[in-house]
Amino acid sequence: MNADTQVEKLKTTPKLGRVWLVLLAGPVLFLLGILAASIYFGFATQGDAAAIPGLVAASTPYQLVVIQILLFLVLRWAMARDGLTWEGIGWKTAEGQKTWREVLIGVLPGAALGLLYGFILSPLMTAVQRSLGDYVPAGELLTSLGAALIPFFLANVVLAPFVEENIYRGYALTRLFGRFSKPVAILISCTFFGLLHWAGGFWYILLTGALAGGLFAGLFTARKNLIAPYAAHLALNVVEFLFIWLVA
Repeated sequence: MNADTQVEKLKTTPKLGRVWLVLLAGPVLFLLGILAASIYFGFATQGDAAAIPGLVAASTPYQLVVIQILLFLVLRWAMARDGLTWEGIGWKTAEGQKTWREVLIGVLPGAALGLLYGFILSPLMTAVQRSLGDYVPAGELLTSLGAALIPFFLANVVLAPFVEENIYRGYALTRLFGRFSKPVAILISCTFFGLLHWAGGFWYILLTGALAGGLFAGLFTARKNLIAPYAAHLALNVVEFLFIWLVA
């Protein structure tokens, strides 16, 4: 079965139960990770309730590595059950497309969004958190992510762009196109992509879901491959890592 046949098969498959399961895996794994870390540090500190939140926050980069690996295993399970290959979910350029051009098409807006986030959106989000409130302390996200730069680099630069683009665009979005209109399918994908980042707070969910998720979904829809959105995601996360590295 070639890649085009696999995509057509996905679009005509009426059952989406496995897609919802894959989309929910990320938010649920993050919740379980925070709970596991809380329990661990609860025992480690002999129940010192005041110390637990800070220790859990500091362990965020390590949790991210584990969660990204688990998400990759979830993806491979779903792909195996559906009989999919990497080409079948978008790792193949269409006729007339050049790989270097797709990379460039993704890198430019991804890097631009990263710079926008570092210098404008992140300070704006912190200001909104302070004025309107959030369920995480204002400005805590950057501090938590910068607590351990090496695991954060592994999670955010090495693993996240590949794992998340395969899940939220390559695997899920194509399936959703088979049951919903493109705007609705993209909205669903962006919503779950935002929820993947729920540990960063309500405003971070909106920021990642609407802007980053919208960019990646738009590139996948327009270019019909995963190379462009992966390049955009990678560029964004590299800029984000450099920003956190410099301010941590």
